[in-house]
Amino acid sequence: MLPPVTGPLAQGVHTLTAEGLTLRYHVHGTGPVCVAHPGGPGIEWGYLRAPELEKRLTMVYLEPAGTGGSGRLDAHPHGYTRARYSGHLGALIDHLPVRRVYLLGHSHGGFVVQYHARHRPDQLAGVVLYESAPVTGPEHGEEIMRKVREFAARHADRPELQAVMEAFAAIPEIADDKAMVSAAKGVLPAYFANYWADTQRWSRLQEALRATYISGQDECGEPDLFDDREALGTLRMPALIVAGRHDVVCGVRWAEELHKLIPASQLMILEHSGHFGHLEEPERFALEVAAFMAAGTS
Repeated sequence: MLPPVTGPLAQGVHTLTAEGLTLRYHVHGTGPVCVAHPGGPGIEWGYLRAPELEKRLTMVYLEPAGTGGSGRLDAHPHGYTRARYSGHLGALIDHLPVRRVYLLGHSHGGFVVQYHARHRPDQLAGVVLYESAPVTGPEHGEEIMRKVREFAARHADRPELQAVMEAFAAIPEIADDKAMVSAAKGVLPAYFANYWADTQRWSRLQEALRATYISGQDECGEPDLFDDREALGTLRMPALIVAGRHDVVCGVRWAEELHKLIPASQLMILEHSGHFGHLEEPERFALEVAAFMAAGTS
């Protein structure tokens, strides 16, 4: 029998220190190393766990600062900028016993990965921008509301729809952890291609969802908005762009734009998914992500 793997890539829960904060991360699976940054900001990492990927890759799931078991900034809930998150990613990757890793960012995590790819390309073999977008602010917000209206029209006959729409309306009023969790659970049905086709399964995820309120502002109270469209053209590493056909947050429009902007990119549209393709179409998601990484390491 082989001895158990020890060190920073041993299976299980780990911690490291970055900028005076304790950061927690989880290791599962075997194969090329892929560091995963969850979304939100503030959604705890467990929803992003992908067992099918873990059959093919060593998945390193970071709990970002301010979330879950990782430490909080003195300015909490403010100050969690992309630059700060990228610095913590850099510390984690330096902590691992590999020269370069693949980096997967989901939703807001994709925004962080875009930033990190521009500023620390030396650490990366490639990136997976999973339900990401090249811009935030009013333009992104308008697209979200357009897609939410499409979702509402598709499910106009559902008695549960009103509660989902009320949860969306409450998002601007979020100011603490309790409200964040309530809103995240409330809007979740809109994040699937068809939540009500498998309510029993997805309601378990909904019930298990945990979150921390992160304001999205820097220490001075300014929104951490961005427009990466010009900068993304400078990326030279391989990139896989993934989006669900029915995603209301960072859907196909943004995936296609990212694909056009990033020179060495591939595009994968999951036709039967919303925001959570790793759960809705797990086999295809895992096969194509693993194949993308295998091509880069062969």
